[in-house]
Amino acid sequence: QVQLVESGGGSVQAGDSLRLSCAASGRTFSAMGWFRQAPGKEREFVATISRSGYNLYYVDSVKGRFTISRDNAKNTVALQMNSLKPEDTAVYYCAAAGRGSIWDYYTRQRDYDYWGQGIQVTVSS
Repeated sequence: QVQLVESGGGSVQAGDSLRLSCAASGRTFSAMGWFRQAPGKEREFVATISRSGYNLYYVDSVKGRFTISRDNAKNTVALQMNSLKPEDTAVYYCAAAGRGSIWDYYTRQRDYDYWGQGIQVTVSS
């Protein structure tokens, strides 16, 4: 059974940092990514990383502030979030793709096969 479990969320002040982690189990994955959903908005792409770790991609609003990384030996993916802003407030979801090469990375939700339950990140001004 495949499971993705996020951890590391919480409430912080603007300018602070948080590190989200996602522990995956049940199989190996190609691309992994993070999405978020703010209140009243649709879920949006945040960051993705290929299995090789070589290919990374971020939504423009987090470039230079967020860093995605993965450890294939531990089957984990992390999102280091620095210089947090109130507009980063959302429920963050870990996602993993069951198909693709070690070089593939995906920004569309439909390309991911497995999802975590989500974790709240709240940034106050």
